[in-house]
Amino acid sequence: STLFPYTTLFRSGRRKFSEATDGAFDISIYPLVKAWGFTLDNPHVPELSEIEAAKAVVNYRNVKLKDCEIALDPGMQIDLGGIAKGYLGDELIKILKKHKIKSALLNLGGNVVAHGSRPDGTDWRVALTDPNGDEYAGIIAARDKSIITSGGYERFFKDENGKVYWHIMDSRTGYPADNGLISATIVGKSGVQGDAMSTALFVMGTERAIEFCKAQNDFDVILITKDMEFYITEGLKEKFNLTDKYAEKTVHII
Repeated sequence: STLFPYTTLFRSGRRKFSEATDGAFDISIYPLVKAWGFTLDNPHVPELSEIEAAKAVVNYRNVKLKDCEIALDPGMQIDLGGIAKGYLGDELIKILKKHKIKSALLNLGGNVVAHGSRPDGTDWRVALTDPNGDEYAGIIAARDKSIITSGGYERFFKDENGKVYWHIMDSRTGYPADNGLISATIVGKSGVQGDAMSTALFVMGTERAIEFCKAQNDFDVILITKDMEFYITEGLKEKFNLTDKYAEKTVHII
């Protein structure tokens, strides 16, 4: 049915990712995104009363699913944007496999899917965007992986004082996440998981994200801080290299 993708994404978002991250990824975040104007291409700093009103109805625990019906408390709205592209990538891989396509690189805008290896048998090389410019910060070697990045450098606005606000919201504060990270990348098998977790880590911020990653073993991570410090998990030690621009930076292993 047409509801299948939505109920599937809801179950993943509600149970696996919102709960696992203690709400750092929250599928009910839409009222805050809307209050800040990111859904209408009119981003702005809302009144405090508007922030508090939106924040009051953001709580993934209050969203219920029974069969194919989703029940929301008054004022609640769901935002599946944080996992929809990941889901799409996973579904596209199924189609490629069905048609026996063994080698493909899919770019879904912030989400890259490396299916199989390159035709010559080597790993795909996926560039990691430099959050501070139009260049690249590093190169990831990958095959049969989804590479998904969350960052504030593509959708943001500045207020009259020049302060930057980006579109990834922190449900605890009601404001755009500003916890020390400017980029969080997940490299793993599941696109849905990578999409949700990259958002969650960005919201968590540097210290909390590092501690969270230490307890995980089913995906790898690249974190970039505001000071352009790089943190990666052990599995990427031989798969990630900085570009010449950042060659003198130390890559910290989580």
